[in-house]
Amino acid sequence: GLSQYSSDPRTEWDLSAYSTREQLLEAVRNLRYKGGNTFTGLALTHVLEQNLKPEAGARLEAEKLVILLTDGKSQDDANLAAQTLKNLGIEIFAIGVKNADEAELKQVASEPLELTVYNVLDFPLLSSLVGKLTRVLCTRIKERSHKESAGSTVKDTPVNTGPQLSPTDLKISAVTSKSMHLAWSPPLRPPKKYRVVYYPSKGGTPKEVVLDGAVSSVQLSNLTSHTEYLVSVIPVHDTALGDGLRGVTSTLPLSSPRSLRVSELSHNSLRLSWKAAQGATHYLVLCSAAPDGAED
Repeated sequence: GLSQYSSDPRTEWDLSAYSTREQLLEAVRNLRYKGGNTFTGLALTHVLEQNLKPEAGARLEAEKLVILLTDGKSQDDANLAAQTLKNLGIEIFAIGVKNADEAELKQVASEPLELTVYNVLDFPLLSSLVGKLTRVLCTRIKERSHKESAGSTVKDTPVNTGPQLSPTDLKISAVTSKSMHLAWSPPLRPPKKYRVVYYPSKGGTPKEVVLDGAVSSVQLSNLTSHTEYLVSVIPVHDTALGDGLRGVTSTLPLSSPRSLRVSELSHNSLRLSWKAAQGATHYLVLCSAAPDGAED
């Protein structure tokens, strides 16, 4: 399976999409590069919520490996998201190119770092990693599978276990220019906590609120006016992660002054008056000589 990310992660194909080498190579050849920001934490959360689920082709009995390929330092908290994956028994390999932050790669990757962290100076040099990385990945899968069959305590935690662990019915209400209220129906088994992640759909730093599992609503404040926001509510249990809820809504625009009137005209002055804009604390008045005079 493969996802690309910038400000917003995008699934290119799921684990179940292709069943032959030829199909997969054709998909790679047709892949289009997605430019933009570097929200690695959001991307790892997307992989966990969207790509490592049974309906996306993830088999409960299979080892779960995530290979992160990045050419820059993350603009959000990649370590927190990576830790969630690792706590669920998912192994992360981190590959940096060009401007990647090696310290961050080492934070995100699973142990032992000498097998899971790679860094090259430019994209063409990635080809030099393929042989070694293939051998390491295959060996790690065999080792972990062998441990499980020998009765090891390595657990393959289900990522999606339906209504038992997953909240439903996200409702977004009381939307203003700078706030909104989220509420949802909790799962049959309340989680340990919820992670509520929200960010502007056109790019911006994701923010996160962590709530106690007994809570099923939250007020998001200090938002930007007239902006579309993506929100996710992710339940975190001791041994599993339920499905996240997702929603999208736009904050209201700020109110505008109305009914502009001009009066008391003289050779060098005029008076402006208008109906007040609700909530405004100051007004900025600009004037210039028409049609193309300098702004005054």
